[in-house]
Amino acid sequence: MTTFVKNKRYMSTVDIKKIKSINSEENLIILIEKPSDIGKEFLSKKEFEYVNRKFNEEEKLVIVNYLEKNIWIYFFRTFFDERYRTIEEYRRAGNEVSNQLMKIKTNIIQIADYQNIKENTFAFLEGMALGVYKFDKYKKEGINNFTISVFSNIFDNNCVKEINNIVKAVYKCKDLVNEPYSYLTTSKYAEEIEAIAQQNGLKITILNKLKIASLKMGGLLAVNKGSSEPPFFAIAEWKPQNAVNKKPYVLIGKGVTFDTGGYSLKTAMNMEEMKYDMSGSAITITALSLLAQNKIPVHVIGLIPATDNRLNDKAQSPGDIITMHDGTTVEVLNTDAEGRLILADALSYAKKYNPELVIDIATLTGSAHLALGKYTIFAIGKNHQQDMLKLKQSGENVYERLVEFPLWDEYAESLQSKVADIKNVGARHAGAIIASKFLEHFTDYPWIHLDIAGPAFFEKAWNYHSAGATGIGVRLLYNFFKNIGKRS
Repeated sequence: MTTFVKNKRYMSTVDIKKIKSINSEENLIILIEKPSDIGKEFLSKKEFEYVNRKFNEEEKLVIVNYLEKNIWIYFFRTFFDERYRTIEEYRRAGNEVSNQLMKIKTNIIQIADYQNIKENTFAFLEGMALGVYKFDKYKKEGINNFTISVFSNIFDNNCVKEINNIVKAVYKCKDLVNEPYSYLTTSKYAEEIEAIAQQNGLKITILNKLKIASLKMGGLLAVNKGSSEPPFFAIAEWKPQNAVNKKPYVLIGKGVTFDTGGYSLKTAMNMEEMKYDMSGSAITITALSLLAQNKIPVHVIGLIPATDNRLNDKAQSPGDIITMHDGTTVEVLNTDAEGRLILADALSYAKKYNPELVIDIATLTGSAHLALGKYTIFAIGKNHQQDMLKLKQSGENVYERLVEFPLWDEYAESLQSKVADIKNVGARHAGAIIASKFLEHFTDYPWIHLDIAGPAFFEKAWNYHSAGATGIGVRLLYNFFKNIGKRS
């Protein structure tokens, strides 16, 4: 996967390919359900007896390493009542393999797959591939490239193509989010989004500041007032001829390229990672590109309002009153609650499409992070019951789980303003829900809001999620729309 820098350096890559025979000179991993599945050409009688004994003794994953042959044998014996948890264990097992391989500094591996379930193999390879990601563009030691060759009767070329596209999309999302603002300014980000769209066959329109002003997107313009960089509003569309839906689905991703908090200034501790405040937008454009790459027959539109939130003498101030795209006036009491302002303009704009469903995804509130930690996504919405169930199922399928919160009217009470239609912040408690009530004001269609403030960016690696950007949300949305295409 290429970077966008002019010196033509490259990011980490993983290439998964199917092979017709095993090369005895290369490292080999054998995936089995039971020892008798192992081909006799791989082990001596004594080695086979050892593997068989281990199989009967151990309860979970067993690693048998014959260094002189460069062979590792993996079998998995822990199964859960919930199928999705078993699949996740296969991903984590794949990640354990990746960790072992990186310790011995090998980046070329063969997989001999003697399992009988394609989904298990897919998950194992997914965990391997996601686990080796590194953001190494700025490191002297060079680039981390990894090749996985698969020998399998059940893992066909379509699986290979799909998993490669999934991994590349997640990597691309991580690369974008991990870039420092010194490189990925708002203007540069607009170029990147346009390039991604064009490379993947998406229709793309980038609205500049003049056009944004003509549309009276007061939230986006207000947040941008403190910046020397102009805002943009990107409209990306995947509309296949065989789309199963008559009305489009709309994704909206928050694109704050760097968030200082404005006059409601963050502390240094809370600001150092704020390059990741555009995670929702990176997820939106890479998920759309993945749908296009894998020809998913669902019409989806992506909206990305983007700006940084910086501070100068022209920046909006607490107490300002602004007018949004739909004419709503907002009393801005906290300039660090900027994400909901730019999302509100996009939510209003989405009404023009008469959408089947709108999903917005954003690193919106510390409240969601405090409530749920890094392990799950805050979800909320209205007129969405069946879609929320489908999205939760996809969350389990890819282990990017959702927890749904209530959107009761009482939570909007603290947003009442004496001088405007609504305030941009309310009571301290239940902050993520109150922020959702603010967003709800700008919707009149089925809508789901996903707050990814917790799982979007990790301080330390966790399972197959590397430190830094996680890309959580890309596989979730892809699986959701893939299943819609299948069901229809």
